[in-house]
Amino acid sequence: MTESSVSTAPTALRAFIGWTAWPGLLAICIAITAYGFAVDHPALFFNIAYAFLALCLYTLEQTMPHERVWNENDGQTFANIAHTLTSKGVVQSLVIFSAVIGLTVYITPVNEPGYGIWPRTWPMGGQVVLAVIVAEFGFYWAHRIAHEWPWLWRFHAVHHSVTRLWIVNTGRFHFVDRFKSILIGMAILLALGAPMEVLTWLSAITAYIGMLTHCNVDMRFGPLSWWFNTPELHRWHHSKDLREGNKNYSENIMLWDHVFGTFYNTRDYRPPADIGIQEAMPAGFVEQLVWPFRKR
Repeated sequence: MTESSVSTAPTALRAFIGWTAWPGLLAICIAITAYGFAVDHPALFFNIAYAFLALCLYTLEQTMPHERVWNENDGQTFANIAHTLTSKGVVQSLVIFSAVIGLTVYITPVNEPGYGIWPRTWPMGGQVVLAVIVAEFGFYWAHRIAHEWPWLWRFHAVHHSVTRLWIVNTGRFHFVDRFKSILIGMAILLALGAPMEVLTWLSAITAYIGMLTHCNVDMRFGPLSWWFNTPELHRWHHSKDLREGNKNYSENIMLWDHVFGTFYNTRDYRPPADIGIQEAMPAGFVEQLVWPFRKR
């Protein structure tokens, strides 16, 4: 164990939390979300679950960090929050604007029984599992082409320019990059006729796993990392070494990384603490928004 991974938590308690935090927190958030649907307030209880998850992970980051150096201020907190709000706000605005220009005519039928081939008669739990698998195909390729197509990498590099991983830069995405990913992932479900409740469930689970994936908490995963996108896997994805960084593209489950040969995990050595990109990224939020459009 390196000095950066040493925490103030007692050894026995640290080990217990390390093995149970990831699945336990995800299960609690899913339970809160399910209750929200049961009482017909899914948005309210999603926000409660998200705030609960953020508070728990922040506390764990301070008491048992994976990398102690990642708890040091990098001067990017404002930019991280601004990117999060901008990317979410732009996507939501485009959905609202679609009603004005008539695009909702093509989306509205997903609420009508009999539209598409989606198995609406399945229990909701089965539909959500199917949605995670199907949408992951779109998420995987949206992420992969952002690494392999140079003009898309310019936007995705804003996310990879972070020099530490913690919960606040979970949503640090250029709005163009985020819109592309959501469009490709959700379009598959819309085309198949998945109901809005399924889309809402998928969005919630993706948000929970996204924060868990980026947290700076010393956790243990074992076989979980074979099936799910855990912090253990995503730390390799942020490596400057592209033999490690151009791997593990999945958002939630690792199915398509296994299928297409991009899964990467090793116990032979520790993921690098020195993460980021080779290019120089401006420090300011506005400059980061403009950076991908500049001719280089």
